[in-house]
Amino acid sequence: MSDRTRLIEELRGAIGDERVLAAIAAVPRDVFVPEPVRAHAWDNTALAIGSGQTISQPLVVARMAELLDVQPGERVLDVGTGSGYHAAVLAALGARVWSVERYPELSETAARALAAAGVEGVELLVGDGWDGLPQHAPYDGINVAAAAPEDALAGLAAQLAEGGRLVAPLADGEQRLMIAWREGRHVHRRLLEAVRFVPLVRGTAG
Repeated sequence: MSDRTRLIEELRGAIGDERVLAAIAAVPRDVFVPEPVRAHAWDNTALAIGSGQTISQPLVVARMAELLDVQPGERVLDVGTGSGYHAAVLAALGARVWSVERYPELSETAARALAAAGVEGVELLVGDGWDGLPQHAPYDGINVAAAAPEDALAGLAAQLAEGGRLVAPLADGEQRLMIAWREGRHVHRRLLEAVRFVPLVRGTAG
């Protein structure tokens, strides 16, 4: 059994959406991790990618993608590009993705990885993810790959289209995964399991 197949079988015990599992299988995670840790690319674990950041555990990426319920052709904002892996999975699900990263060097590395993996439909931008990307709003989905406080998430949720979903780790003491969705003027939300992410930081770096 290949490392990739082993990972998918491990995730299948927790992830019920076969489209998400297919997307995880389709994206070559090894392309998105640094050479020193590439041997562990298909392990179900987070890995360091530089600048104090990590590529998230595949289970967490799959879980967030399952909650976001991306459909082909939908517009998705990805806050915290990191390695570019999460954006690649969203694109594999058929989304058009705008991904913002505060570290220019990570955005550059992600661009190379996305090109090497043959991923299309992802636009990378360097900027302050706290503010989202209102110039491209509204979004059908917003994925936040950093623990964000209430005020940041409220600002991002304002960029949702009608029926749009936002999935993010809420930083409120213990981090909890949160899904929010817009119905008219109202944004509803539900808190889910405990998670562990780096914090969402204001501004750009460098």
